[in-house]
Amino acid sequence: MSSIVDVLKCKCPNCSKGDMFTTSGNIFLFKIPKMNTRCTECDYKFEIETGFFIGAMFVSYALAAAEMITSLVVFWYFISLSPLTVFLIIGVVAILSSTLNFRLSRSIWVYLFYQKQIQ
Repeated sequence: MSSIVDVLKCKCPNCSKGDMFTTSGNIFLFKIPKMNTRCTECDYKFEIETGFFIGAMFVSYALAAAEMITSLVVFWYFISLSPLTVFLIIGVVAILSSTLNFRLSRSIWVYLFYQKQIQ
């Protein structure tokens, strides 16, 4: 259970203390977060090899599809809005969740391929 919380918080898979992304005082909704190359606590390297995070695009796609399908079901079937309104809501949800999906997909991808380092 703690691994799921660490994935959602984007913590280091090796020590669960360091952050995978740098946080700044100003939070911009559409600014792509800057990912640390190594953990600040245990020096774990997040990018195992060049191009490692290309696979995270598939995770991001799955997250976006799940969010859009959930929005469709909630706003069309349960609230019974018009198709055009639902389409616009789904577009807004996709745009607003893009930076969150970026962070979360990379965190999930790192945890999928994590192997404990022997020190």
